[in-house]
Amino acid sequence: MNSGSEPVDTSASPSPSRASSIFSMKPLMFETFVCTLAMMSFVALIGPIARVLGLSPWQAGLAVTVGGIAWVLFARTWGAASDRIGRRRIILQGLGGFVLSYAVMCLFIVLALRHPLPIWVVFAGMVLLRGIAGGFYAAVPATGAALIADHVPPEKRAGAMAGLGAASGIGMVAGPGVAGALAAHSLELPLFITAVLPFIALAVMWRWLPRTEHHAAPDATTLKISDVRLRRPLTVAFAAMFSVTIAQVVVGFFALDRLHLDATAAARAAGIALTVVGVGLILAQLLVRSLGWPAERLIRIGGVVSALGFGSVLFATTQLALWVGYFVAAAGMGWVFPAVTALAANSVNANEQGATAGTVGAAHGLGMIVGPLAGTLVYDVDPGVPYVLIAVLLVLAALWPARALAPQVAEPGL
Repeated sequence: MNSGSEPVDTSASPSPSRASSIFSMKPLMFETFVCTLAMMSFVALIGPIARVLGLSPWQAGLAVTVGGIAWVLFARTWGAASDRIGRRRIILQGLGGFVLSYAVMCLFIVLALRHPLPIWVVFAGMVLLRGIAGGFYAAVPATGAALIADHVPPEKRAGAMAGLGAASGIGMVAGPGVAGALAAHSLELPLFITAVLPFIALAVMWRWLPRTEHHAAPDATTLKISDVRLRRPLTVAFAAMFSVTIAQVVVGFFALDRLHLDATAAARAAGIALTVVGVGLILAQLLVRSLGWPAERLIRIGGVVSALGFGSVLFATTQLALWVGYFVAAAGMGWVFPAVTALAANSVNANEQGATAGTVGAAHGLGMIVGPLAGTLVYDVDPGVPYVLIAVLLVLAALWPARALAPQVAEPGL
């Protein structure tokens, strides 16, 4: 662990034995799993809750989307702040704010379920509280990625980021299942349970986070979004999330129009496809931890594999073919996502890690916002067009020639 008297140098690689003895990924993975489970549980419940409360589908959709918008707006700010005043303080502030705002949102929904409120009050309250929760939580993944960059040598960062990705993937798969099982008793029960879980994560992080750490100088130059070192990581990050969200949005329509299923069967096929995506992401990211490949290689191979998976959906005439295509695509994405975060971290100085991680997070968030809109627009041309768009975009992003940059070394005293 850095004592705070000397800078962290991203170009210097601590020995694996030393790195492993001072830094454990397990608490960070637990926090990621718990909070992702809570957020995905809410997404799974929003439909039934909206129906009971009298909200229209677009209102429910906006209540979910506003969290992504807040993420885009605040991730970079939180990350840069962690460079100046420390990872521990920012993670605890962000996670603490998320815990409180998410709990208040759950209690507000329970109140609305028990005591009918005007529709506009319910809608405004859900959008406001979901936005606040998303804005606070934006601090945690950005600063967590920077914390990994502080303590893990460059050649091991992709594997460490993949560990976080696997924890998030498990939360994505488990969240809807937990929500569904608890909702069988009442819609209120999963809200109460998922409101408590982040409190546990906050306690774990407060106990585990390093108390002494590196701070950037107060007058350190803020990393620009246009910095040439971030051009490739940001492009790949946006392209990856853009592609995934398009695939998530159009899969149900594809099952209706290309596989000619009825509404119930199409919903089931889409649900299984998204579950398969979660499983593929988890398995692929666990494999990354043992491969030890450099970030660029993971991006190139993973991007091409994912493009092949999505491209194969064009020829799918059965549900099985659809699921196999989505699994292959998710496996490729499981290599790309941690690799792009590691690539960005390896491209900048130690005092820029927080701002870099936050900027990559904002690129992901932008892809989450733009992807569904673009996917539904091009779907009207033909059900296969979204998959052509995804495949071409991923190949271009994966094979984009890497720019040779001079190694980045933290300046003494920062």
